[in-house]
Amino acid sequence: MELIEIEKKGLSMKRQCELLSVGRTSIYYTPQTSEANKILMDRIDELFTEDPTRGTRRLSASLNNRYGLRAGRGKVRSLMRRMGLAAIYRKKDTSKPNKAHRKYPYLLRGMKITRPNQVWSTDITYIRLRGGFVYLCVIMDWYSRAVLSWRLSTTMGADFCIDALKEALTKYGSPDIFNSDQGSQFTCDAFTGVLKENEIKISMDGRGRALDNVFVERLWRTVKYEKVYIKDYRSLPECRAGLGAFLTWYNNEREHSSLDYKCPMNYYLETIKLQRAA
Repeated sequence: MELIEIEKKGLSMKRQCELLSVGRTSIYYTPQTSEANKILMDRIDELFTEDPTRGTRRLSASLNNRYGLRAGRGKVRSLMRRMGLAAIYRKKDTSKPNKAHRKYPYLLRGMKITRPNQVWSTDITYIRLRGGFVYLCVIMDWYSRAVLSWRLSTTMGADFCIDALKEALTKYGSPDIFNSDQGSQFTCDAFTGVLKENEIKISMDGRGRALDNVFVERLWRTVKYEKVYIKDYRSLPECRAGLGAFLTWYNNEREHSSLDYKCPMNYYLETIKLQRAA
């Protein structure tokens, strides 16, 4: 974290992290992993992104057949747990649930999404670096697919998710419903408390429902295939800069066929403007 100055006068560490779009826990912790495990985790990430229905048995076989890497199911399961991955038949769940936290019902079944700020959603994904890994959290508007905010962190705590949520609320107002998985980052009182303070209904994916958060899942594939795997980032600051540029391009220049070939953020803002004028 060479871009952060712990003792910088006049600019708090919190503000520096906000400007750099990184979680504050990243300042105090650097993930430790052996080179052998790092290689396995990167290959697992590629195989899982390619086909998220792969379980430990198929991943173990694919590691050997495609890359010549030997790893038993127990080893693969341990690394997937560390990465926050589970085969799609169990619901891809990047963050681990906490049984002590309250779970909320899924509110989107059968609902037609017809306007911006009707539903927002969030998720976390593993992002590999040349010498380690970090986690990416985004807040997305379902109707427009616009990425409203994002944060990177070296840990799976809730702080960077809360920071992303607060930024989106500050910039774009409040949605009617906020949807997430049942990970501990999203079920903790600190996160749900922000939603309750803003009178936002809380929706959570049901276990085994692989497509409850499909739009964010599609974004992960786009980010990884079009940026992460190509660039092979060396450090967190390089990754932050690269992902920031990519997500800005995704929001403002990447046309979506489902949006009549308009760009997500332009579609989001234009639709809100039309609603207010009506």
